[in-house]
Amino acid sequence: MSARTKRDTGPPSTGPGEKDVLAGFLDYLRAGVVAKAEGVPETQVRAPGVPSGTSLLGLVVHLTHVERYWLLGHGVTDWPATFRPAPCETAAAVLAAYRATTAAANAQIASWHDLTAAGPRPARPGRPAPSRRWTLVHLIEETARHAGHADILRELADGTTGR
Repeated sequence: MSARTKRDTGPPSTGPGEKDVLAGFLDYLRAGVVAKAEGVPETQVRAPGVPSGTSLLGLVVHLTHVERYWLLGHGVTDWPATFRPAPCETAAAVLAAYRATTAAANAQIASWHDLTAAGPRPARPGRPAPSRRWTLVHLIEETARHAGHADILRELADGTTGR
């Protein structure tokens, strides 16, 4: 195995309940995203890796907004802007904000006893909030999609592959 290849890890161990499994897979994917952005020099973590302008740091900023919106009920007015870190934001600060957000989101999830109840995303006219179950599955899908993007961007940045 080369120095730039990390060993892949298997699926997470979780508790037996549905919420345990969903939250466990979400945490597993979150950790993968953080691992891809950690330790990358500031210029590389910010560098767009594809013509759309997506960067490793931009993915973490976006996922922070996604978590805040779907699990903490914060509004978002410009989703495309959530992919662009502010010039003053360091990678360390962005990663710390993501970790703090996911910790708050996990506390919210831990308080849930009924996955059929409406999730906490902000109300939208004429559209009731989806169930908590749907919300967790959507966050798994969203985070997995961007974890895959992060895999590719990290490999393009410095050749590192694996989890």
